[in-house]
Amino acid sequence: MKRAIGLLEIKNITKGILVADAMLKAANVELVMSQPLCPGKYVVMVSGDVGAVQSAVRSGKSVGGTENVVDEFVLPNVHTDVLHALSGCTEVKQIKALGVIESYSVASAVVAADTAAKAAAVQLLEVRLARGMGGKAVVSMTGEVGAVTAAVRTGSNAIKDSGFLVDQLVIAAPHHSLHQALF
Repeated sequence: MKRAIGLLEIKNITKGILVADAMLKAANVELVMSQPLCPGKYVVMVSGDVGAVQSAVRSGKSVGGTENVVDEFVLPNVHTDVLHALSGCTEVKQIKALGVIESYSVASAVVAADTAAKAAAVQLLEVRLARGMGGKAVVSMTGEVGAVTAAVRTGSNAIKDSGFLVDQLVIAAPHHSLHQALF
């Protein structure tokens, strides 16, 4: 599995499609995601070797124009839970403590999820990206309350200085009906 991923979050759809094409042509990368998101943004995520992903992101940013980039990242060694949580393929057996990080950007949410998953023994539940949420993104996780608290704190701190952190929470023992409503 190629462990590096890179993402560009673009202000508009037409530039986003152009960026996706440029990223794929620039380097030997695989397309993970290329789609419009609320409110009229476009996100492109690629995977591959670190150098190829860095090259693809640089090329996409150059073609799309820096002024059109909402947010971006290259994660050289992404945690395995992140891709499962992005695709909604995480099998949720039990919610212990519940942790949530809310962000104004897709890219910052993925960075927060990766940082949180590496910081403590938590299970990422979902990284929900901007569909029907006005461009926001939400990371949810579960585990023992101490681990969830540490992971939420660390994930939130990773994006706090960017200005994209909206809010965070930890619920030590969420009601079972909440589990059914969320997942």
